[in-house]
Amino acid sequence: MKRTLGFIFAALLAGNAMAFDLTSPDVKMGHPMSEEQEYKGFGCKGGNLSPELNWKGAPAGTLSYAVTVYDPDAPTGSGWWHWVVYDIPASASGLPGGAVVKAALPAGAKQGRNDYGDRNFGGACPPAGDKPHHYIFTVYALKVAKLDVPEDASPALIGFMLHANRIGLAKLTATYSR
Repeated sequence: MKRTLGFIFAALLAGNAMAFDLTSPDVKMGHPMSEEQEYKGFGCKGGNLSPELNWKGAPAGTLSYAVTVYDPDAPTGSGWWHWVVYDIPASASGLPGGAVVKAALPAGAKQGRNDYGDRNFGGACPPAGDKPHHYIFTVYALKVAKLDVPEDASPALIGFMLHANRIGLAKLTATYSR
């Protein structure tokens, strides 16, 4: 009887546990992104619009969020950071599409430099003819309300602080090629 009750209790808990999840109506897991998310510059002619991102099921104790977009396939030896947004308030449940163009980031959110040298979303721009690149969208649930990084922090330093302060993360990976 004790074993059966324990099994039932564990099953109920598992059924009620909500996983931290990242979704987007603009970018689908494992699918190519549209030209709206392609960079405008460096020979690319896309819309350079950030996709809408939505998350749910953050772990208890989340005090803020951060979002990164990273291409590990970029021919640099170290990948390519396309977007770094941090200090997103815990009350947020996503970012609107075109957030940079619309200046619609949540109050208090900050953008780090991307590898294009800008403080905004920089879309996909893999070399023409290259194999499809993977674009990893990650939302971090953080145990701090604000990251302790200098204003000019590199994406690597911000990434270090994200990993040191994360209590959860959710990912969505899309592809793109030209």
